Amino acid sequence: MRLRFFAKAVEVSAHCDLPCGVYDPAQARIEAQSVKATIEKALASDDPDFKTRAMLVKEQRSHLVKEHLWVLWTDYFKAPHFEKYPQLHTLFNEATKAAGAAGTKGSWDLAKADELLAKIDQIAEIFWETKKA
Repeated sequence: MRLRFFAKAVEVSAHCDLPCGVYDPAQARIEAQSVKATIEKALASDDPDFKTRAMLVKEQRSHLVKEHLWVLWTDYFKAPHFEKYPQLHTLFNEATKAAGAAGTKGSWDLAKADELLAKIDQIAEIFWETKKA
């Protein structure tokens, strides 16, 4: 026991906290598409009860977009990725804000939903580039 306590530490590294293949920006995109569809349906409706339900769904789905992006940002992408793609931190920051209170979570603006989808597509392009390496 005493020998194990004083044993030399061994450095280990892992690509991710989860098994490979779990990460995919498509999860964020599906939620963002749901947000956009919800906005479209709510804007086309005159039913105040439907609009209330739509608002709740839109806010929940916007938050899920942020969670999926955060997992990619903090768990999948590593220092070498950020070195190769220096715009990646800014892109994630902009995308999560686009899903937040100033974006789709707090707005009925379809342009904000399109902006969010475009940011996710840019992240996905970089993601798939990293998978080729």
